[in-house]
Amino acid sequence: MSELSELYQQVILDHNKKPRNFRKLETANHSAEGYNPLCGDQLTVYLHLEDDAVREISFEGSGCAISKAAASMMTQAVKGKSKHEAEQLFTEFHRMVTGELDEENTQNALGNLKIFSGVREFPVRIKCASLAWHTMHAALNNQELVSTE
Repeated sequence: MSELSELYQQVILDHNKKPRNFRKLETANHSAEGYNPLCGDQLTVYLHLEDDAVREISFEGSGCAISKAAASMMTQAVKGKSKHEAEQLFTEFHRMVTGELDEENTQNALGNLKIFSGVREFPVRIKCASLAWHTMHAALNNQELVSTE
């Protein structure tokens, strides 16, 4: 197993077992529900937007390890960002997992989110990794429900 593959597995397992920001955010003023019918992942993303910035973000729900880890890492990456920066991260993440962005040779703000680049090798897992991102995007734009059908 390659070092990157091993690191990927360790990060996914850690965030799956101990997801960060996994709770209902009582002060949320935006939220959306997401559902992936292929593997049954469902989650709710809660945002507290203030002055066009993500002051707080959390999620709750159930799903596979990739889905939960992606949601956990997304909340860490987006917290404190402006709405524009959060949307930019959404676009970059989506382009990376679908193979449209060469994250190693193109300037981006993904940081440790690059660990998810390997999911593009498994098309059915792209929806698992991107569900939380699509749901956060919907919450930012006052949409209530996202399905990855």
